[in-house]
Amino acid sequence: MSYASIMVYVEADRAPERRVQLAASLAHRFNAALTGMSALAILPPLVIDGRVLDEMTGIDVELMKSKLAAADTWFRGMVRNDRLGWRSALDHPGDALVREARYADLVVIGNKGRRGGAYRTLDTGEAVLRLGRPALVVPNGVGTLRGERVVIGWKDTRESRRAVRDAIPFLQQASQVIIVEACGPGEQGAALGRLEDIAGYLAQHRIKAGSKVLLEQKGSGAEQLLRVAEEEDADLLVTGGYGHSRLGELIFGGMTRELLASSPICCLMSH
Repeated sequence: MSYASIMVYVEADRAPERRVQLAASLAHRFNAALTGMSALAILPPLVIDGRVLDEMTGIDVELMKSKLAAADTWFRGMVRNDRLGWRSALDHPGDALVREARYADLVVIGNKGRRGGAYRTLDTGEAVLRLGRPALVVPNGVGTLRGERVVIGWKDTRESRRAVRDAIPFLQQASQVIIVEACGPGEQGAALGRLEDIAGYLAQHRIKAGSKVLLEQKGSGAEQLLRVAEEEDADLLVTGGYGHSRLGELIFGGMTRELLASSPICCLMSH
């Protein structure tokens, strides 16, 4: 298994140089095509009491098109890849990226996307839940990913199973893989059995993995997982991306929300 097509999101109003460098290095490592993707949304008119107070003009739209074209030029100047592509859209960034992700095996995004009123900003959490592809979430300032030491945060859920399978290309190249599950008192035996099953599954893919069962401690699950990653000197976390939609609002699981906000290392998440 490998990644044949990698997509990286490029903000049109700022050049994510380190993220693009990381994505380019992964494309080289996996001999994959690399596609840059960017989007800017045409904002709806501001209407109050039936009166249009503000709306975008044709000049505004042309300026947006120029920004996307400049991002394309910048991206192509940053990357050397015989199979380099670019896609852009005048659309909400999340909707556009979800649509274009059908073209990719892996999507590389930043971790600083905002929720709420940021209509023209990619919402990282929303992307993780909607892509239908594994998302590699890259913290701001991180420009390399060795992936030699990987920690898997395991829960016996659909999301975790997908994440482990989606991470196999990374895991096959890692020198150390640790599978971690946090459980309550008296549940250690069952947790160890689950981890042994996952280690056995990975062994069938020529991946040697160790396991570690943690008793639930004070603090969040994300804090415990990040502590293990620090102890193991890992630079990649693999976890499920948890959340659901309720009345049109995306509700995130606590661990997913905290990892997106605070992880200092890359996270591969699948929903």
